[in-house]
Amino acid sequence: MRHHNSKRKFGRDKNQRKALLSSLALNLIVRGKIKTTEPKAKELRPFIEKLITKAKKGDMATRRVVIAKLSNRSKEVKKLFEVIAPKYADKKGGYTRVLKLGVRKADGAPMAQIELI
Repeated sequence: MRHHNSKRKFGRDKNQRKALLSSLALNLIVRGKIKTTEPKAKELRPFIEKLITKAKKGDMATRRVVIAKLSNRSKEVKKLFEVIAPKYADKKGGYTRVLKLGVRKADGAPMAQIELI
């Protein structure tokens, strides 16, 4: 039974799920919007919003936490702290939007686009 288990597993073990979310978050930071499956987009939303909220604080301790979450990619972390976080300085949440795109023709997977507002 899945009582109180809200996270999706995606048929992967813990390390693969962490790597997947980290990779999706890095792509979202670099591109501003990405196209992926709907469950992955819905799982990415709280992950990236927590990172943006931490980046708004801007001190060295939160920068190290974010670097650890994003697989030690300093270029993307710099963009997150210097470009993206100041844009949302007065906003308390809701930094992303998930748009449903229909199903993928190949396998019928529901697709979605997640973007920074």
